[in-house]
Amino acid sequence: MRVELHGRRVGGWITELDPTSPQDLELRPLRRWSGHGPSAEVLGLCEWAAHHWFGAVPKLIRTASPRRNVYRLRPARVERYAGPADSWADDAFADGGSLVLVAPAADRWPVVVAALRLGNPLLLVPTVEAANQLAGRVRRAGLRAAVMPEDWDRAASGAVVIGTRAAAFAPVHQPGAIVVFDEHDEIWREERTPTWHARDVALERAERAGVPCVLVSPTPSIDALAAIRLHQPDRSAEHAGWPPVEVIDRRDEPPGRLGLFSEGLASRLDPPGRVACILNRTGRVRLLACSSCGELTRCDHCDGAVRQVDATVLTCGRCGETRPPVCANCGSARLKNVVLGIGRAREELSALIGEPVGERTASTVELPDARVMIGTEALLRDVVRREHRFVTIVFLDFDQHLSAPRQAAEAEAMALLALAARHVGARREGGRIVVQTRQPDHRVLRSALRADALTLARALAAQAERMNWPPTVAQAEVSGEGAQDFMQHLARPLGVTVLGPRDDRWQLRSIDRELLLRELGAVERTDERVRIELH
Repeated sequence: MRVELHGRRVGGWITELDPTSPQDLELRPLRRWSGHGPSAEVLGLCEWAAHHWFGAVPKLIRTASPRRNVYRLRPARVERYAGPADSWADDAFADGGSLVLVAPAADRWPVVVAALRLGNPLLLVPTVEAANQLAGRVRRAGLRAAVMPEDWDRAASGAVVIGTRAAAFAPVHQPGAIVVFDEHDEIWREERTPTWHARDVALERAERAGVPCVLVSPTPSIDALAAIRLHQPDRSAEHAGWPPVEVIDRRDEPPGRLGLFSEGLASRLDPPGRVACILNRTGRVRLLACSSCGELTRCDHCDGAVRQVDATVLTCGRCGETRPPVCANCGSARLKNVVLGIGRAREELSALIGEPVGERTASTVELPDARVMIGTEALLRDVVRREHRFVTIVFLDFDQHLSAPRQAAEAEAMALLALAARHVGARREGGRIVVQTRQPDHRVLRSALRADALTLARALAAQAERMNWPPTVAQAEVSGEGAQDFMQHLARPLGVTVLGPRDDRWQLRSIDRELLLRELGAVERTDERVRIELH
């Protein structure tokens, strides 16, 4: 609706009828009814999410609202599939749902069928392309599908609701189940405040509605392992759903600008078949390597990358621990930056193989039909026709992922391998993943070689508990131009640990999330912008 305030009409939502109001409250007439909005159930979910991630309720209600005015809804209905389903998929929805481990190249349609049998499911997928593909398959099965946000009115009146992150707040008439595909993907977290996570919203919504929630992933997150029971299919099926992984050990080669392509790489780029070379250059740490032995310098506590703050100390960007500026392998004090760049890499790669090389980043696309492509992980997120899929995917410098300063770096590295595996296909299809690294014995690579993501996830969960990282504790990261003033006014009570500043960022941790939220809310805010990201 719209109401006139201070001489102008502003939009808002009716969230309650006949509320108890203060005696001196001045009532203003409604100037216009704009149409249908979120249901009471979704409004309650928005209020919960705003509290859980320390944000403003209107921002979340705006996410849950239709993009255009909806004046009339269709007659309510329930879309339900009457055909058979695989027994293992049906079992995944029992007892409130589960976390289902499905190999990257395996077909996830049996999970969809099991959800369709329960009626009007909410299906969350990472990308718009995946949502449209899934909607087409649902329609071919004879059911009405609503793709969010365009089909908001259709979803509200009853349909199979399909969408990306924002669809966690979509209208669903009498939902029978909620499914989150690739629950491990970092795309599910909202980058703007409040930094809500669609997986956690889905779990809360399913519990409130009394319906099962199923999380699907080839590389389960430690948050999902802690939140819901595990439903693991046959181990042989998981192994068959991963392509072979080859590791090129680069420890004996000199680090630096001239060592981007190993001697053994050229033969792996030969025809036939398309090749994708992945080199992430944006938002990644610049690594240090020993000039004498080529060993990467890493943290002794969390295995993250370290950087040289001054001549006497190396600091870990992941956990903050320090160590002397010497190589732990040979004792040399001669360290060198490993500098990377896609533009130069493309030129060298073209000269190496003697043919044109295409390029794909988040902002550029050049020669997209070239047999050999180089780019960031945006290249892996492209949807390509099966006949144009990549037979070989090469990670030119996987250490950039393994040793990144984020707490979730290793989980994200494994997720990238799973994304590559989905492009290449199952083991029997003849594709492969090639990884260049100076850490060939890293646990992420060991798990990929064995096609065993669950063992890695359990190891990461144990590390998170040991390091007091989420989900063992609640964690808030405070940054922005007003962060320093915000932290000066923070009470810092018992039960809240403050770390930082590191790169003008502070971390607050507590085993009691409500205590952390209360202390954040008690700080008097100024006009300076402060970003608070909660995990």
